[in-house]
Amino acid sequence: MPFLGKDWRSPGWSWTKTEDGWKRIILFGEVLEDNNGEIDLKELCNGNNENLFVGDVCELSTTKRKKDFYNNNTKSQFVFTDKWIYIQKGSTKERHGYCTLGEALNRLDFSSAIQDLRRFNYVAKLFQLIARSQLTSLSGAAQKNYFNILEKIVRKVLEDHYNPRLVKELLQDLSSTLHSLTIHGRCVLVGNVNIWLCRLETIVKWQQELNNLQIPKQMCTGMSFSDLPLHMQNKILYKFSDACDIINLGQATPTLHILSENNTLWKKLCLFHFSDRPFCRTLAITRNGNVDWKLMYFTLQKHYPMKEQYGDTLHFCKHCSILFWKDFGHPCTANDPDSCLMPISPQHFIDLFKF
Repeated sequence: MPFLGKDWRSPGWSWTKTEDGWKRIILFGEVLEDNNGEIDLKELCNGNNENLFVGDVCELSTTKRKKDFYNNNTKSQFVFTDKWIYIQKGSTKERHGYCTLGEALNRLDFSSAIQDLRRFNYVAKLFQLIARSQLTSLSGAAQKNYFNILEKIVRKVLEDHYNPRLVKELLQDLSSTLHSLTIHGRCVLVGNVNIWLCRLETIVKWQQELNNLQIPKQMCTGMSFSDLPLHMQNKILYKFSDACDIINLGQATPTLHILSENNTLWKKLCLFHFSDRPFCRTLAITRNGNVDWKLMYFTLQKHYPMKEQYGDTLHFCKHCSILFWKDFGHPCTANDPDSCLMPISPQHFIDLFKF
């Protein structure tokens, strides 16, 4: 017959003598704390002190209430001093188990990385890839951490007005994925379907806030971009790697529109993103017989992925099998650590955890 009671190795119960006889004392343990303060024992017991001395029902319900309170009000429960993680895909004599995507998400301190403008686009792109295909592989704790960091990303865009287009695409992909995974109330994700429906409502709210975002016009008394000589404006345009940024800048003034339509500019953009791809020049021939490189760019974009460029990325040490941010470093035992480093793109980061 199975043993349904508590573990027989536990310390045991505490009792108190009353007028009606001996009654068991239920200890609540440590008081949970969150950003709003402490949990009041009276609130846990609904103002009835007799609940302290009822049986297993009160103990279980109180424990569940405290657990729900902690889970719903805790924003971040992952604090690691080391900003690196050992990537292990199999068991050895020295190490057992393997590293998961959720574990890496918790250990690599993405919450602080989004405050660095060099890493913001990298983290946003990584979260977009996770939203498209890897949500089901995250544990419950990793999913909570994912949405906590996502909230910070949205707040940073609303406060600093930095790259709202990328975050809008991220939220759109996440919303589409959640809709497909919660069809007819049947959720294949970790957790209750009602939790995910609430998260969907939160995503819709974020999307509305981003759509209503108005970037105020800066009052600058000094020299502006339009005051620069044309050759300097043109040189700045040649530094852009995103076609949408070039088009948006070209809508600012008639002069910038002319510069943004320069055929040589789009030719260099094609060579930057698709230099290793075969060009079919007949796809973008104008009436004059010349190649329309702007049309060529958008044609190639439909068939090939664009080259990604980030200010800072995660790095992987091939000698130590450690993933880390380069600024934080890692405990490397190689004679020449720099020769073992390999930058990791967001897609490569996802591929590291496919088993």
